[in-house]
Amino acid sequence: MTELGAVFRPQLPPERLRALARLADETGLDELWLWEDCFREGGISTAAAALAWTERVRVGVGLLPVPLRNVAITAMEAASLHRMFPGRAILGVGHGVQDWMGQVGARVESPVTLLREHLLALRALLSGERLTTEGRYVMLDDVALDWPPQTPVEVLAGATGPRTLRLSGEAADGTILTAATPPEGVRRARQLVDEGRKSADRTDPHRIVVYLLTATGPDAAARLRAELTAEGLASVPDLGVAGDAATVAEAVRRLAEAGADSVILQPTADEPDPEGFLRLTAREVRPLVP
Repeated sequence: MTELGAVFRPQLPPERLRALARLADETGLDELWLWEDCFREGGISTAAAALAWTERVRVGVGLLPVPLRNVAITAMEAASLHRMFPGRAILGVGHGVQDWMGQVGARVESPVTLLREHLLALRALLSGERLTTEGRYVMLDDVALDWPPQTPVEVLAGATGPRTLRLSGEAADGTILTAATPPEGVRRARQLVDEGRKSADRTDPHRIVVYLLTATGPDAAARLRAELTAEGLASVPDLGVAGDAATVAEAVRRLAEAGADSVILQPTADEPDPEGFLRLTAREVRPLVP
């Protein structure tokens, strides 16, 4: 079954999260996703709050920029969430927006090297290993978590380019694709991820999560077009969806057929009714998605 979720975009103030998280829980939404966008809202703090306010919905953070975080801190926070809320936290890591990383003095010469080192160390620490490593960016001396997760956990990686997609297949447990990814892009991403998995002799499951820019309501087409234009994506075919629940569900099915395991509906930044968006996702679109 395709997992279906929605994004709480950080253009909304953090005090809106409580009501929307509870609504996601009450309506039966599969997943609620949060973003750690500079300089808006922290991913771990918002995820912890959303998990505490709810009972069943899974809460994802896509993604935590690795240049901002020592891998030991990432592991400590991830382990704490997984022990307090077993099976409900989903964490992704990635390069982060390079301009933002430059603004805070965290931009590195080789983002791919940093992400590789972070992923390998993070997965080792979360599996309970005691780790000593001296990489180009990640250096640990006899580090182990006192409170590792009690069950295996997924570590996802955000990826767009071929090198990072192959790296995600090699070193992560899943891949997060942006809303700039049409169905054909999902197929290509799955191929590149599988190349990385093959190079590492991995046969375990690898989940593909993709965001779908979605607009509903009487001005849906105009809002979708405006956001795609603002992002420089207006010329990309088959990107985003505007319309009613049936139209949205068909777009979700196309992404699933292309290889997505989870499709996360991403409202436009100017979505006028976030509560209505969540209700439509859970109550009208979910029943139409196998």
